[in-house]
Amino acid sequence: MKAIETITGPVSVLARDDVDTDQIIPKQFLKRVERTGFGEFLFFDWAKEADWDLPPNQILVTGRNFGCGSSREHAPWALEDYGFRAIIAESFADIFRSNCTKIGLLPVQLDRAAVEAVAEAGQAQVDLAAQEVRWPGGSASFAIDPEIKHRLLEGLDDIALTLKQADAIAAYERDGERSGPSTVAL
Repeated sequence: MKAIETITGPVSVLARDDVDTDQIIPKQFLKRVERTGFGEFLFFDWAKEADWDLPPNQILVTGRNFGCGSSREHAPWALEDYGFRAIIAESFADIFRSNCTKIGLLPVQLDRAAVEAVAEAGQAQVDLAAQEVRWPGGSASFAIDPEIKHRLLEGLDDIALTLKQADAIAAYERDGERSGPSTVAL
């Protein structure tokens, strides 16, 4: 997982509320077992609209309740594969938010006025260390769980976190071998 400190650049704007995971990546594209290759199918049905334009910038700005619906991991995978590294919205579905942070995609929750200001500015800087979004003419702070912040700053996914405990795991296994097989009376 790629570490995040700051993400800077133009923003892509999807001015829609209640975007569910089936709209992000429709079910007919969920046949892959790897995490890559989903970006080309992102917002598949909407991409057919005549006025659709969603450039693959690093920052997506969108409406409230983003990522609602089913808890498919493929939705963050598709967003990441398309090129997004941060999503700024008024609110996120809880499971979607968790799935994002597990792969290094940063969900940033701001109030509606700040979201609209970032969208209008057309560019932003998301500073995870400072927990701040800056755009021409303004800035706003955002909250994030300290453990998730640490993981994202260090680029640690679940496997990397487990591997950091390799010595403790090895010691536990050695201790288990010394004490012999355990028996549990039922």
